[in-house]
Amino acid sequence: MTDRRASAFWVTGSSRGELREETLPPLDSGDLLVRTLYTGISRGTESLVFRGEVPASEYRSMRCPFQDGEFPAPVKYGYTNVGRVEEGPQALRGRSVFCLYPHQTLYQVPAEAVYPLPPGVPPERAVLAANLETAVNGLWDAAPRLGDRIAVIGAGTLGCLLARLAAGIPRCPVELIDINPSRASVADRLGVEFRVPETATQEADLVVHTSGSPEGLVKALDLAGFEATILEMSWYGDRLVPLALGGRFHSRRLTLRSSQVGSVAAAQRARWDPKRRMALALSLLQDPVLDVLITGEDDFADLPGVQSRLAESPGDTICHRIRYP
Repeated sequence: MTDRRASAFWVTGSSRGELREETLPPLDSGDLLVRTLYTGISRGTESLVFRGEVPASEYRSMRCPFQDGEFPAPVKYGYTNVGRVEEGPQALRGRSVFCLYPHQTLYQVPAEAVYPLPPGVPPERAVLAANLETAVNGLWDAAPRLGDRIAVIGAGTLGCLLARLAAGIPRCPVELIDINPSRASVADRLGVEFRVPETATQEADLVVHTSGSPEGLVKALDLAGFEATILEMSWYGDRLVPLALGGRFHSRRLTLRSSQVGSVAAAQRARWDPKRRMALALSLLQDPVLDVLITGEDDFADLPGVQSRLAESPGDTICHRIRYP
């Protein structure tokens, strides 16, 4: 009989977190019992949640699928979980699966909530799935055309994934722009050019902003060419973002639009649902080059300290992985 005791990470207050124990109820018909192998920390969003910076107006829209508790705290939050099915329908037992579930050692969900990993996608890499799904949706929203010059500002997990996807479009030169020059080696592995903001190429046909920094968005407006689109994929929580929208913004007839993964991009929505979109993202994880984005790993027991460190000073971290016992 499976031991049904589980441990989960909870945000307990502003910049505070702890591991809490719970015992799972008996498994319902059609549900799965999944033992976690790895989770990934969504550094931008989870840091905002950890610091208590989710605005009250967004409490409902920012809930993750299996969140417990309420913003600002205590709350069990996260959506990048890779595990192995221990109990449930025979066809899924023993399979490695991805689920939009928080950081927890053992959990149960309906069978339709998990995505079996495709052949060629190791569990260690699958922690990138949620960010890659966001990148797919962003590229749909951005709608680049053949030959477009594309600038991606912010070489975090999302920016790197989007740059990698955009580089696959024929004759589309892609620049990945970041203030951290150490990202140059990562960009090289991804097959794109790297620039610090001061040397980025002007007159981009499309600019995608992912840095989470207001200064990055200002730079995006500066790089955009005539009638170009700036796609904003950052989420700022409760921070105000000042922008100078006079001068070049108007004379260049720029378009500034947002993209968020909670809704399938409008151009695809009639035919695609989130399950089909996630299946696509998982298939794209067969690319072994993406392992370069996993820049650190810690044990689950150390997660409260890891969350605190990344929220305060992420350093060179791109995607941080948590391994489970």
